[in-house]
Amino acid sequence: MKEVKDIYFDENYGKLYEKIEDGKANIFEYEDENGKITNQFLMRRIPEEIDGKNFFDLVTPYGYGGPVIEFSNNKEKLLENYEREFTKYCLENNIVSEFIRFHPIVKNYEDFKDMYNAKYMRKTLVTKLDEEDPVTNQFGKSCRKNIRQALNKGVTYKVTKSPENIGAFKEIYYSTMDRNNATDYYYFEDEYFNDILKYYKENTILIEAIYEGKTIAAGIYFTYKDIIHIHLSGTLNEYLFLSPAYILRYAVTLWGIENGYKLIHHGGGRSNSEEDSLYLFKKNFAKLYDVDFYIGKRIWNQNVYTKLCEMKNIDPNEAFFPAYRKH
Repeated sequence: MKEVKDIYFDENYGKLYEKIEDGKANIFEYEDENGKITNQFLMRRIPEEIDGKNFFDLVTPYGYGGPVIEFSNNKEKLLENYEREFTKYCLENNIVSEFIRFHPIVKNYEDFKDMYNAKYMRKTLVTKLDEEDPVTNQFGKSCRKNIRQALNKGVTYKVTKSPENIGAFKEIYYSTMDRNNATDYYYFEDEYFNDILKYYKENTILIEAIYEGKTIAAGIYFTYKDIIHIHLSGTLNEYLFLSPAYILRYAVTLWGIENGYKLIHHGGGRSNSEEDSLYLFKKNFAKLYDVDFYIGKRIWNQNVYTKLCEMKNIDPNEAFFPAYRKH
């Protein structure tokens, strides 16, 4: 298997989201004497047909990804050749458009910014574990106070690497989605959690916050090389007063330091606002460092894109992308 830069570029990662996105995971690889580029995406069928023909669009699987240069001797020439070959691939396979969420840490938007008209969206947050005392220096003052109070009230934690079962986590996660009025997209089914353990058991850690013998909050995080990605977490409603979510992040930070990891990537908020409540919560654990999150958009077949928009009576220049999928 090829050496990849992070879990989001792993060949099995897209498979986790095939059912959720109603698409097929695929990887386009291009290699010549100038280098190699890989692009993993989900290929989704567009509901509307044109002249009895099916068309498709591409989207980055949940999280981050997009095309990435594996190696290059002549980057400019490699990008030029990739664009030509990928355009051909899209036209031959009735692919109309592509939406990319570039990887903030790998920074692949830097190489593809012109090809995909890359646009800055927001900051995502990181805790650097290879610096002196990350908890004292990178956690906020009120955050450290919440952690001390929770520990003093008897909240403890447990870290399980490569868990055999994440059933208890699911119940807590669903209760959190209910509380937040989350959209159906975030109600991952059993198959999704089973696939996490099928493909990424060795890359998964389960952290539980425990109070009076009961798991009151839990998180699933991915590890890859020297990075820990915060993935999914939840807290039981009746124990919110104990701030167990703070204990989960505290626990993963200590575990990461003990096990030689260099970075925790917390992600960003639900929106682009710096006042976003989720962003502000995460900033409690990452007050010093952030990275830039970019998206990319590309129309590979302008003629069909315009026709699809006309069929839906939508302006093709609509900010939502792809416009023809706007409800």
